[in-house]
Amino acid sequence: MLLSDVLRGKGHDVVTVETDAKLRDIVAILSDKRIGAVVVLERFRPIGIFSERDLVNVLARGGTGALDLLVAGVMTSPIITGRPGDRIEAALDLMTRERIRHLPVLEDGKLVGLVSIGDLVKHRLVEKELEANVMLDLARMRS
Repeated sequence: MLLSDVLRGKGHDVVTVETDAKLRDIVAILSDKRIGAVVVLERFRPIGIFSERDLVNVLARGGTGALDLLVAGVMTSPIITGRPGDRIEAALDLMTRERIRHLPVLEDGKLVGLVSIGDLVKHRLVEKELEANVMLDLARMRS
């Protein structure tokens, strides 16, 4: 399975913010939309990501006063991305190596989706269940 298969199932919507967004506003977005990360854009190009982990780190260093900071100064950048044609296994390996939980998906430099490690694990489990069912059917046919 490919990242494009995952996006076909979950959709291509991605919550984005501009570099001049305040953390206070991003926290509200994360809470309201019940998501773990936003992609940071500059002139419609993804240049970073801001996640719950980034928020925890910024609050640990600056306390609640850090909520008035702009995301441009505290986002994770450069951004690590995948492509629609990447295999799920390769994306999982990349995310594990880089210790990230959200992977923006770009096609020709354009943001086309965002997958979480949970999205990928879910699709791998479905794929493995399908494979197991095929094997069971083959075994039953031979019996």
